[in-house]
Amino acid sequence: MAIDPSIFKAYDIRGTYPDQLNAEAAYQIGAGLAQYLQPTTIAVGRDMRVSSDELFENLARGINDQGVEVIDLGLISTDALYFAVGKFGYDGGVMITASHNPKDYNGFKICRKNAEPLSGQEGLNQILESIQQGGYEKKASAKGMIIRREINEEYADCCVSFINPDKVKPYKVVIDAGNGMAGQTLPFVLKKLPIEATPLFFELDGTFPNHPASPIELENLVDLQKAIAEKEADFGVAFDGDADRMFLLDKNGVQLGGDITTALVAKSLLKKQPGETILYNLICSRAVPELVERMGGKPVRTRVGHALIKPLMKKHNAIFGGEHSGHFYFRDFWFADSGLIAFLVCLELISIEDRPLHDLVAEIDPYVRSGEINSRVESTPDKLDEVAKAFADGEQDLVDGLTVGYDDFWFNLRPSNTEPLLRLNIEAKSKEILEQQKEKLLKIIRG
Repeated sequence: MAIDPSIFKAYDIRGTYPDQLNAEAAYQIGAGLAQYLQPTTIAVGRDMRVSSDELFENLARGINDQGVEVIDLGLISTDALYFAVGKFGYDGGVMITASHNPKDYNGFKICRKNAEPLSGQEGLNQILESIQQGGYEKKASAKGMIIRREINEEYADCCVSFINPDKVKPYKVVIDAGNGMAGQTLPFVLKKLPIEATPLFFELDGTFPNHPASPIELENLVDLQKAIAEKEADFGVAFDGDADRMFLLDKNGVQLGGDITTALVAKSLLKKQPGETILYNLICSRAVPELVERMGGKPVRTRVGHALIKPLMKKHNAIFGGEHSGHFYFRDFWFADSGLIAFLVCLELISIEDRPLHDLVAEIDPYVRSGEINSRVESTPDKLDEVAKAFADGEQDLVDGLTVGYDDFWFNLRPSNTEPLLRLNIEAKSKEILEQQKEKLLKIIRG
């Protein structure tokens, strides 16, 4: 069968529907996954995208035709899929979603037993190769069944178990689901909490009529910022399309980076369990390891990407790991990520500290950051080498791209996995230093 190999990414399968990802591709991927994992049962959930139902039907048919049972979880968030696979001991799981991508995209996030992710190196490329070698036909043996299971209530109980709801104060919180899966999962959690929640765009709609469900981009937070001001809310939270990532906004509508939220979650967990290990990726602010060390924890710096972080968390038995992109991983959640659990942990911390969110942030974050700056270049290796020579007096490492550190600033320059782009992140002790170094770096990179 002809299948577009470009839809097989480093961490998932993702492409445009129906030209790259369609019914036949879904069937073959389902059959290939069943052959690769050799499972008894695979749990499958889906988001609200227009194409998700059709992709589910054909993915499930491919799995069933290999004699494997499908547990149909219906409309759920990605972290709810991880919960189901971990909690109920399924042999694997598939979430049909394209996360924060535009409406014409869809895809599959796939995990094996214990919610361990498949990646390009571990599983996805093997499935692609087997499809390219001829694909799959229906097995002559007994066909697997589809069994429906409802998990929203049990998943809500699991998330709330990470905090003491009795300690949560009745804050005013605006929650933007972006017409994504948070609109499905949050109502089951909110009824267990005393907060006064204002829901924004909780209606499931795969056409994303209000704004793209990608809260890392500031332009997608305008409605939330407006609602926080109108409601005089204590803070706000925005989830992405499949609701596994989240971003907090303070009462002034200022977005917290995923790294600062990582620091807040780490603070809360280390208060309860001192001495634990916390992972953070190398794009995160210096504020993260500094806070972990102050709290008596052990910070461990990692490369970027969930397929890398989850095995490292197991290796270090880390209680928590966080990324600047809004992914938050918990040891007691099968080392998987959940934006909802991170939100609840922060809600409990704000309640216990009994101070505004922006005050908690100001206390732990003395730095200014550039955010990610992308530059298209002819040769990423040549530019990395040129920048390394220009900043040779700094402390350098090549763990993930080029990182160079000084006392008053540091930067990371990483090549994109898919395009001739360099991604620059800078952090400094002052805005003046940040602007000065940014200008110097961009002159080399874009020169």
